[in-house]
Amino acid sequence: MSRQTASPGSKQASIQEREMSPSPGDGAPPSQDSKTVGGLASVFKGLAGAAKLTKSSPTVAQSSTPPTIHAEIAEELSSMPTPHAYTLPPQYITLFEQLKDGTINERAAAANSLRTVVANYPHNPVLGIWHAAKDLIEPTNPKATRIAGWELLAECVKHPSSSDLERKEYFQTISTIANPDDFHLQLMALVNLSDHGRNMSGFDYDLFPLLSTWLRSSFDMVRNARAMTRRQGPRSKGKSIMTKEGKDFADLFKFLADAIKFNSVLADDAAAEALVGTLLDICMLTSVSDDMRACSGILDAIITFGVLPGNKLKQCVEILSSIHCLVPDAQKQAWTTIRILCQSHNGQATVRLLLETLSSAGADENKKQDLRHIRGALSILNKLIPKSSEKRYPPIPYSVLVNSLSKVVEATTSWKVYQDILKLANALFYDSRGSVNTMLAEEDWTPIFDIAGACSAGAITLLAKSSQVLASPLSQEDSDHPEAVIIKELLELVSRVENIVNNQRDPFVQRQDCILFFTKIHPAIPDSAATLVLDYYKEFRCCFPSDARWKSNLDMVLSAFFKDRKRSTDVRLQALHVITEVYDMLELINDEAEPDFVLNLVKRLLVGVTEETDIVVLQEIVSFAASVATTISLPMFYHITDTLTGIVGTNRSRTAIPPSSPNSGVSSSILKLPPHQTPANVVTKGFVQIFLRVMNVDVAKAIRLFETLVSIAKLSNATDARLTAMKLLFRVRADWANRIFITMHTETGSLAATLGRTEAAMARKLSEEVSPQTRLSRSEASGSSRSTRGVSFSTQLPERTPSHRAATATKTGSSTYQFLWVASDLDALPEAPSATASPVLYSSVPDASLESASEGDETLLPISLWLGAILHLIQTGCDWEVYSFILVHLPSQLSNHAVFNKAVPQLQELRRTVCEQIRQRVLQEPPGTSGLRKADIAICLLHNLTMILSYHRHFPKPDEDEIVSTFVDAITTERSAKCCIHALTICCHELPSSISKVLIPILQRMAQIITQPYVAMHILEFLACLSRLPSLYVNFRKEEYQIVFGICVRYLQFVRGKKQSHRPSSIGDIANPRKPSIPVDNPSHPNASDDLPQYVYSLAYHVIIFWFLALKLGDRASHVSWIAKNLFTDVDGSQVLDEQAQTSIDFMQRVAYADVDESAEDPLFTASRFGKIQLKRWLIGNSIVTIEQAEASGWARITKRQPSGTSSFTICESFRPPPAHQQPIGDSTRDNTATGSTNSVLPNHLLVQLLASMPQYNDTSRPVPLPSNDAVDMAIRVFDRNSTLDGHKVGVVYIGENQVDEVEILANVSGSSDYVEFLNGLGTLTKLKGATFNLQGLDRQYDTDGEYTFCWRDRVTELVFHVTTQMPTNLETDPRCNQKKRHIGNDFVNIIFNDSGFPFKFDTFPSEFNYVYIVITPESRASFVATRQRTPKDVEDSFYKVQVMSKPGFPEISPAAETKIVSLKALPVFIRLLALNASFFSHVWANREGGEHISSWGNRLRDINRLREKYGPKTIPQGPPTPSPPGTAHNYSNTGIGPQLDVSRAGSTVRDSLGSLSIRRSSVATFFTTSSEQNSHRSSILSTATTDNTEVLPPTAADLLVESLDFSRWG
Repeated sequence: MSRQTASPGSKQASIQEREMSPSPGDGAPPSQDSKTVGGLASVFKGLAGAAKLTKSSPTVAQSSTPPTIHAEIAEELSSMPTPHAYTLPPQYITLFEQLKDGTINERAAAANSLRTVVANYPHNPVLGIWHAAKDLIEPTNPKATRIAGWELLAECVKHPSSSDLERKEYFQTISTIANPDDFHLQLMALVNLSDHGRNMSGFDYDLFPLLSTWLRSSFDMVRNARAMTRRQGPRSKGKSIMTKEGKDFADLFKFLADAIKFNSVLADDAAAEALVGTLLDICMLTSVSDDMRACSGILDAIITFGVLPGNKLKQCVEILSSIHCLVPDAQKQAWTTIRILCQSHNGQATVRLLLETLSSAGADENKKQDLRHIRGALSILNKLIPKSSEKRYPPIPYSVLVNSLSKVVEATTSWKVYQDILKLANALFYDSRGSVNTMLAEEDWTPIFDIAGACSAGAITLLAKSSQVLASPLSQEDSDHPEAVIIKELLELVSRVENIVNNQRDPFVQRQDCILFFTKIHPAIPDSAATLVLDYYKEFRCCFPSDARWKSNLDMVLSAFFKDRKRSTDVRLQALHVITEVYDMLELINDEAEPDFVLNLVKRLLVGVTEETDIVVLQEIVSFAASVATTISLPMFYHITDTLTGIVGTNRSRTAIPPSSPNSGVSSSILKLPPHQTPANVVTKGFVQIFLRVMNVDVAKAIRLFETLVSIAKLSNATDARLTAMKLLFRVRADWANRIFITMHTETGSLAATLGRTEAAMARKLSEEVSPQTRLSRSEASGSSRSTRGVSFSTQLPERTPSHRAATATKTGSSTYQFLWVASDLDALPEAPSATASPVLYSSVPDASLESASEGDETLLPISLWLGAILHLIQTGCDWEVYSFILVHLPSQLSNHAVFNKAVPQLQELRRTVCEQIRQRVLQEPPGTSGLRKADIAICLLHNLTMILSYHRHFPKPDEDEIVSTFVDAITTERSAKCCIHALTICCHELPSSISKVLIPILQRMAQIITQPYVAMHILEFLACLSRLPSLYVNFRKEEYQIVFGICVRYLQFVRGKKQSHRPSSIGDIANPRKPSIPVDNPSHPNASDDLPQYVYSLAYHVIIFWFLALKLGDRASHVSWIAKNLFTDVDGSQVLDEQAQTSIDFMQRVAYADVDESAEDPLFTASRFGKIQLKRWLIGNSIVTIEQAEASGWARITKRQPSGTSSFTICESFRPPPAHQQPIGDSTRDNTATGSTNSVLPNHLLVQLLASMPQYNDTSRPVPLPSNDAVDMAIRVFDRNSTLDGHKVGVVYIGENQVDEVEILANVSGSSDYVEFLNGLGTLTKLKGATFNLQGLDRQYDTDGEYTFCWRDRVTELVFHVTTQMPTNLETDPRCNQKKRHIGNDFVNIIFNDSGFPFKFDTFPSEFNYVYIVITPESRASFVATRQRTPKDVEDSFYKVQVMSKPGFPEISPAAETKIVSLKALPVFIRLLALNASFFSHVWANREGGEHISSWGNRLRDINRLREKYGPKTIPQGPPTPSPPGTAHNYSNTGIGPQLDVSRAGSTVRDSLGSLSIRRSSVATFFTTSSEQNSHRSSILSTATTDNTEVLPPTAADLLVESLDFSRWG
């Protein structure tokens, strides 16, 4: 509170002082002139301090009389007028006396107490107090005493009433030499005396010299203190150490700044020079950034509030610029000082001094100092250049600057100076507005570019020698590497220049100089700048001969941009494009002046290409080589191929997929093909591309490339390159004239699916791995299906198995495996091959003239070399990717016989190798993670062998036998059984003699596997095919025929056994029959036997019928008993009432003793000739018997209508003439109508006479008379309209050369000679008009569908062909050929004879009813004209590819589902069999949703049963009905067979006990396994005799049924 009481006076004084003091922002100096010590300055000083001078205390003059001081002070205090009552503290006198006379400690205590009094009572007599305490600050006093004295002095000097003289005395006291430890107290007293520099009255011109002295002494003390501290511990470089001296030093700078700010005018020139000199010396001597900042701040204040001495300007600029450059922490303050200096009247002089520093580089002997000054000048200029265009900043002359920089570059080698120069250059091209500095507007940029280039030359040289990429030394921004720092600054300059070139729209931008600068420093420029250079070269055609420096520019592009592998791919590609454009132009002008320049250019491009690692660049190089290959000379072509081949042969050809660890635990997955390629693969693609381009024009080049590709395929590494080579090699084909062409269609889908190499298979595997639960359930279901054994062979099993295998591998933990290829014809080759065959390249000698020519061998492609390579890889083994590729693609190429005409030895060795590996099971093991097993490899090899067998004309007879034996040996393997059966089907046609030798073992093996899953259908189809080739089994004996019947019966019994396992246990179960389980897998083509078991079940009956007809007529009856027993009796002895069994036995009855067709009614049996005729009909068994009896003559016509046919007999009963004495008996006697003849016969007479001896057990076994009414007559007419043959229709379409459109195909009216010969073997040419059989929709009256067609029939089936070339074509009235389309569009099956040269597409003829296309394609394509030029020998040796194409979702049921090769001789029979089976299955398939397909015999049988139900005796069925066979919708219990023998059986005769059942089943199990004698294929495996362990039981109803049906016993 006491301080606040004294505040008014002090506040007034402070206000007055503030009004007198200049503000920091005032530009004008204070009123005192700093350059004069008297005169105006003294006057102005007196005016400013007049108020204070009047306040001088009279006590000052009396201070020399100390004894009276106390009294005077008391008197003065009592007499002073004050607005408030001020009173001194009561102890004041005591303290004052103690201060004067006390001991040293008492005086110090009194000083401390009086200091408070002075502070609280401003009007106390302070001068007297100070005089009493003045000696306390003597340096020799104790520290506490000195502190008390100084603190009292610091408080006394603040007394507001002190006069100038008093202040002068205070200043002198403060200025005296004091103890160094008391400097902070000394400074505090001076600060208080001057009121922080505001009030210097009394010591005006003495302050700044004192401060200069204090600065030096304080700096010395600080340095000593810091040195001592450093010795005690480490410190951070450039950081000040906070000590007492350091704090005092900082306080001194603060006070000095305030003093300059408020009273700079009081510093004369000498004082200013001394002060500035002291500050600069401190800057030179100190290493602490805080000191430098403090000095810069003082200099800033001097420049702002005072005047910087002129003789100190240069030194000041040098030191401040050095600080700005070298001391980052003081950089900001140093720049602020220089900025103010530049904005002052010394600005231009400052710039001049900076430039002089640069121009005089190297003149100073002190190199270190010279370097420091140069860098400082560069640093300041770098800051000034962007601001040189702004106001208040001095301009910098460009020419002087450039010359100065040039001298610096010449005088020094310091990389730091170079860095600073590059920074300055950056500043020139990027001002504060982001644009080019205005000083460059009309100046030449070349000098500054040259300077930048000179500064960076060393770093660029080092960078060019480095193998690292450009960004490598700059990866760390704080890198201290000199070259890295320089390159960084250079890149910044390049970036700014690049931005100018890109964005500056000014036409005067020196673009050429910029591009030239880039070329000079090309190793260091980034890719974007390189792109600018290349764009410029391209735009102005700098590399073309029109430019004077075109060669050097071209060298620049080639060496600096293209050959520099550190460049980006885009830059190198752009450079390559520039070079290729030059090449194209030089080729165009055909420069004769330098003929070798073009060749040398190509060679230079290829130099070092073997070390190329950039795949994209390598691709372009190879592409360029491909583009020049067709026109370049042969020696140069060899040079190119040899150079590129070096890439393939090097070890640098890395593996595309890293090897996987088998125990890595990574789950298996399907990955896409690897996006990257190896260099070897890129080169191989180039070779393929070159081959495609030269094969039609240059034989030598083509053969050289072919040999190179074959050698690549044989490599042990570079798998992807080998696959690329094989993609071309496996597509090599030859046409009918042996001319080479490349096909894009390999027909590998089926085998690729077997190995999981189709997109569908890969997607399925991926989906299974994504859903492990689904995969597990499928595996379990698959296992259960194997245990129950399915009905037929699914054609999709090979495609399904890898997925399940992969799933199992995944569950157990497998590693990742990535495929390198997938079956696809879309991107197999780098470019599309020519559609025409090569006119210069042949697979073999096309004719005799060429063979005799000297250059004949030079035109032949060495195909044998390629086949030999394949053979080597198969024999020795190879990489799995390569091996699987061979397995999948070789069969397709083998189907082209023309291409391998010169490779017969290799074919023979290939056959031997494949047969040996299959028979000895020496198969390459697939990778465990692929999900495959050896069985899949065997399937592929069997397919290859199937193609090899088509070359059988080149094999000796033992080799043919070995082929067949190989298939026979492999037939018992579950996975390969289907493939073997299909191959044996082909062998039946192509190798009949070899088949006939092993036919019995074939049948025996089929008997063993007939009940294996997915095999039954293919076995039965094979047997159906075999039945129509009687030459193969001409020597069969009874027991061997019985093997065939046994196979069929065993399958039927197996199916019945499965059905009985689902037999309903109660009547209620009948209404809800169990549905068969849905197959686990759902491939694109379903399993035929699973979806439609009726087909396979019916096929078994058809095979029995076919083979029964194949028996000799005298031998047929001997088989009836065994067949009947097994058709109507199940394995457990129960009775089976099967509709197909009934129709089959019915047919056997008709043909067992006669090979005749159906008989017709005698048209001459009429009433006009035979008299009155009576008609009567009966149902007898499964037949309708009609007897037409002539009453008088004894003649009768008997017509027997059976399910399998109708027989008619005209018979006469020869009556003996009655004796004369005999009386007439009968109706004539009763009616008195006797005419002399006693004979009168009714139709019933003949029936009773024929059947009277047959036992009639009950009413149902007796003939059922049919009434003579219209309903029965209508039923008989309907029955007669049902054909006894199964009718089928099959379309035949010819596709001519290059035809793909539906209309142009249907418009054909003729075909090739092969096609005509094929038709002639397909059926019999039949006239349509007047035909009496079912023509399957063809017109028989008006010839609208042509005059003729081809038809074929046997005793069971009739086939009508809808041949489009035999149908009339009128494009005017029928432009879309709808008349033909209405036939083939509704045919389930169509035969396509494809001579187009293109693969047939399933959707060529859009239709909902075309289920199957049987496509026939010549193995060697031929033109339309060529087919008419072929000799009969050529036609005889022709082979054709046959493939059955099914509608999506339609099961594959044919042995030609995979492409097969068949000779023209065997083609018609083979195709007819395929068409029959396909048509039969299609009828079943078409009715799969709406009901079952009923055969013609079945329809007739059901008509008979309907009449029985209507007119026969009614019976009540006992017990549940026998289950229907597969596919049968109805089971008629009231038939003509079963009820007749439905006798009662004792319970003891019912053989349904487990023991009896097991005995029966064990007998059946051994039914087909009777051991045969060694070396004999004719030992029967069937036996009808009861074995020793078979139980003999009384006859049952089933036994009686069989005995009643065994008509063979009647004869």
